[in-house]
Amino acid sequence: MGNVYGYIRVSTKDQNEDRQILAMESLSIPDKHLFIEKQSGKDFSRPQYQKMLRKLKKDDRLYIKSIDRLGRNYSEILEQWRILTKEKCIDIVVLDMPLLDTRRGKDLMGTFLSDIVLQVLSFVAENERTNIRQRQAEGIAAAKARGIRFGRPPKPLPQNFHHLYQQWKSGKISGTVAAKLCEMPLSSFRYRAEIYKKSKL
Repeated sequence: MGNVYGYIRVSTKDQNEDRQILAMESLSIPDKHLFIEKQSGKDFSRPQYQKMLRKLKKDDRLYIKSIDRLGRNYSEILEQWRILTKEKCIDIVVLDMPLLDTRRGKDLMGTFLSDIVLQVLSFVAENERTNIRQRQAEGIAAAKARGIRFGRPPKPLPQNFHHLYQQWKSGKISGTVAAKLCEMPLSSFRYRAEIYKKSKL
């Protein structure tokens, strides 16, 4: 029987890890074996996870609350699961999913069922992440369509912009001269001129 470890992860500093900590309290995990991370699960380059990985030895046991606490990238979850169970030779217990308990079913059928469940759950975790990104993109697009602006508001146009715009438009001065007199880069002058033109149409 090896040591018992627990891994807890929330995606941002604003999120609360209490629910995961409560789930671990009844497992008699020493504080020095409890690794808490406040970082995205998009990959496994996380300080606490890597620190834990270095400590894990053969026959140790790792508890996690749910598969998405381990990570959110489908292929990387499968790779880490392989490293933990095949290379490190530890047991993993996913508290929210009793089928993902490598202590059970050490025979071929048990391993086969565990691998299938892991692949399905990993896919679901990554699919949900993809859906969240898509919903965010759709929400931003819908907001822009309603005229909601994102980012910093543009600086007000200089007082001489209208006069210089008219001179540039009529060919009396070059864009470079107009931009210099407006105290802005040429690219900015052209960009603002295009917006100004549309607002006057």
